[in-house]
Amino acid sequence: MEGYGYPAQKKEKRCYEIMHADRLVARVDLAGKAQVLSWQYMPFDLYLEEETDIDARLNNLENFYHWCASRMLTLDRTYAKEILNSIGAPQAVTDRERAQVVLSYHAVSLTDVYWVRPMGEACSFAAVNLYDNSLSKAVIPISLRGKQMTATNQELAQDLSTAGCFPKAWIQEKDGFWLLKDGDADAVQRELAASAICRCFDIPQVEYEEAFYDGEPVTRSRLVTSRRYSLVTKMAFDIYAVNHDLNTLEICKRLDPVGYYGMNILDYLTGNTDRHPENWGFLVDNETNQAVSLYPLMDFNRAFFSYDTLEGANCLTVLPAKQTQREAAIEAVRRIGLRQKCEPDPSLFGVRGDWAEMFERRLRELKKQESGTAF
Repeated sequence: MEGYGYPAQKKEKRCYEIMHADRLVARVDLAGKAQVLSWQYMPFDLYLEEETDIDARLNNLENFYHWCASRMLTLDRTYAKEILNSIGAPQAVTDRERAQVVLSYHAVSLTDVYWVRPMGEACSFAAVNLYDNSLSKAVIPISLRGKQMTATNQELAQDLSTAGCFPKAWIQEKDGFWLLKDGDADAVQRELAASAICRCFDIPQVEYEEAFYDGEPVTRSRLVTSRRYSLVTKMAFDIYAVNHDLNTLEICKRLDPVGYYGMNILDYLTGNTDRHPENWGFLVDNETNQAVSLYPLMDFNRAFFSYDTLEGANCLTVLPAKQTQREAAIEAVRRIGLRQKCEPDPSLFGVRGDWAEMFERRLRELKKQESGTAF
């Protein structure tokens, strides 16, 4: 790197290049000095300064490690310790420790097209990305069942970089990538029932279907991202918004009112209590690195909790304002309408008559609001 003054043979050990597919975006060295070559294509949740004072450099290094660490599963993920043990990695706790694990497999992910290489390494996006390189089915027993075995960091990269607490594993079939999710029979039932309800409404969503692994039921869903489109969580976008004096919720409502308000409708109807800021966000066009909409609504294995009252839980998607899920859903219907296409099949609730009763009560509550929609 021009002007860094490191001996040529040590450059690759002292400096990392942050890549967006084949585009070099930034460099940061282990002394915290940073160089941004393309602000437009920087990760939304990584803030670097090109200042050389000690505070800026310390912040750069801390931000870089935190960004890397965010691209790895957390220890509250079921079987996280088994996954790390299988690649011989420590049960990393600090951002720096987690970053070292992530950097060992170039920080690749099925969420986006960012990756990292040591400066001077002859490595390309084509060689490391998970979209074009076959995923290893051999590691599924580790991620989905916790069966330890020997694996490489690269083999487990697809699952090391997948967030969430429930056991899950990516599988590549002839028709594309699928995510298998387990937890237990109850979690699977909740996700399948909630997904069946959601399909009755004209709101963008990931569809979950029943599958089996090792004789046990799991859910499976298609991959949303590709080499063309990435996901940026609301939490990640908040970092960008703070540094650019923007309001994330106002952007959501303006960019994709159906996606934002529809999320509040479906979460209320299904009693979903897990819509934290890492569980929804933006779909980004990789050609421009600009958000084009919210990404399809996903993750319903915590549905039908707090389902014993009409009001529901506190709505997490309106923070810092405070509304119940019922209040947020009523506002949503007034904004975009109910957007119902058909009635759910009563059989989807199985023996859970209490779920069926509360769903009907909540649906009737929202239907009363349709006459007052804004558009």
